[in-house]
Amino acid sequence: MTSDSTQRAIDKIARLTGEARDLAEFWRECTEVIGTVVPYYWTPCWYTLDPASLLITSHYHHGLSEFPADWLAHEYYGDDVNKIADIAVSEAGVATLREATGGDPTSSPRYHINLGLGGEQEIITRLRTASGQVWGALGLYREPGRALFDDTDKRLLRALSPHLAEGARRALLIGEATEPDTPNSPGLVILDQHWNIASTTPGTERWLAELPDPDHDSSPDSGRAPPAVLAVAGRARRIAEHPTHPAGITVARVRSRSGSWLVLHGAVLRESGQPRTAIIIEAAQPARIFPLLMSAYHLTTREQDITHQVLHGASTAQIARELHMSPHTVQQHLKGVFDKTGVRSRPELVGRIFFTHYEPRFRDNERRTTDNRPMRGGPAALNRNTADPPPST
Repeated sequence: MTSDSTQRAIDKIARLTGEARDLAEFWRECTEVIGTVVPYYWTPCWYTLDPASLLITSHYHHGLSEFPADWLAHEYYGDDVNKIADIAVSEAGVATLREATGGDPTSSPRYHINLGLGGEQEIITRLRTASGQVWGALGLYREPGRALFDDTDKRLLRALSPHLAEGARRALLIGEATEPDTPNSPGLVILDQHWNIASTTPGTERWLAELPDPDHDSSPDSGRAPPAVLAVAGRARRIAEHPTHPAGITVARVRSRSGSWLVLHGAVLRESGQPRTAIIIEAAQPARIFPLLMSAYHLTTREQDITHQVLHGASTAQIARELHMSPHTVQQHLKGVFDKTGVRSRPELVGRIFFTHYEPRFRDNERRTTDNRPMRGGPAALNRNTADPPPST
């Protein structure tokens, strides 16, 4: 692999990130690019994660439409190494199963699961944006007899990580805007070649009304877009006019009329004919996991903070330092969390939250992919009738 081919792969994925597309389509196109510089067996395993909890929200693996239930149970309850959540919070952000087992991958149950599908080697990379949010993970595999994944492979995957993360985030936002299911779902504005509003998704009028506008006449009906939308669209189009350069990320942070912060994402549309631009508008920090925890389990603010730290793999000492309390106080709060959620350990806590609130989203995304519908991020809506999670293994 030459440095030129590596840079071409990075630039190609950076350009894909700047275009509006469905998540499954984005993964498929990235799969082709990665295969030119990091050889792998069969096809990659793509995952999206909720940055607030680091729990898996979707899985895309061509040829494996349904992720086996026992694999999910092993990921959250099994005693093993090289788990996605562990790599998501690790310093390196990428690891092979061989190095995680000290050179003896046969000691890991993951090895035998992978080998059953023909993949002896495993390398997992977190997909983290430049701002530090983890939006997914990528697993690559190699069959017996192939060269080991090495430091060159790891450096390339780390270089691709922020672009892949931004692409996943943007695709999820487009999916949520296209099929909104809450009042706070993102809005999507399509501008035509004359910079006028050609179409919007349901509920976008509310977002447009919140954007500052000196002339006060921006609306889908008038066809006129607010200045902030035009500014982001202009940058997205300028980037698209230079296909030999990486796209980068077209994002702007804007204070709304009510004083809150909104984030605008710009992306070009891949289609023939006149150029069109998509602008996604969302709240700067959409809350997901914390209201869910409060509603489902009546956790106090401090208990929610501690649960958040547990989901991110923090130890008692790390939680104490982060939240400025004694280890004893951490343990007392953690006992309260255990009592309210009906578990007895940290792994059981993580597993309960995943299988109660995230596994339904995970399965729904599998169905959406099969039906060519957009995948969704974050936990599923609260369902009081959700069945208990499977027992620990």
